[in-house]
Formats: sequence, C-alpha cells, structure tokens
Amino acid sequence: MTTTATYKAIGRLDTLNASAVEKNLLALLVDDVQSITMDLSELDFISSAGLRVLLVVAKAAKAKGGKLLVQSLKPSVFEVIKISGFDRIITVQA
Repeated sequence: MTTTATYKAIGRLDTLNASAVEKNLLALLVDDVQSITMDLSELDFISSAGLRVLLVVAKAAKAKGGKLLVQSLKPSVFEVIKISGFDRIITVQA
C-alpha cells in the first residue's frame, strides 16, 4: 500500500528557495511514505533550480516504489514543465 504525503508550494520555486523546498520534500519520504502530491495552485514561477527539485524528489520517491504527483498547475508553470519535458518524467494532474 502506497502512503502519500502532500506539500503545497507557494509563490516561486527558484534558486533562492530550491534547497529548502527540496529538503522539506525529501523529509516527507520517511517511514511508509512512498509518494508525494504537490499542490502547485499557488506557485507562480518555477526556474531550472525548481525543476531540479522535482527531478530529485521524483527519483527519491521512485526508489521507494512511489511517485511524485504535481497538481493544480497555473498555465505558466505548466508551460515550463511541458516545454522542459518534465511532464514525461513526473505525473502531472490538471
């Protein structure tokens, strides 16, 4: 049985806060938690540093038999994820 933790990203995910967000997300993958659902409804901007966070967390979840799911993306954030090809690496839910 997969156990999922949730995380809500707000504002920007860029070089200024990517390290802290990554640390917070990886800290959720403890004990029986295998997957993370990220609510991006209030995320206004994601940079390449933010994309790296998604990749690191997706790989960590996959190593535990789970996955990273991002949901409720604003059009501008979805466009960055799609253009970068990350929509083929992580699960994106409208």
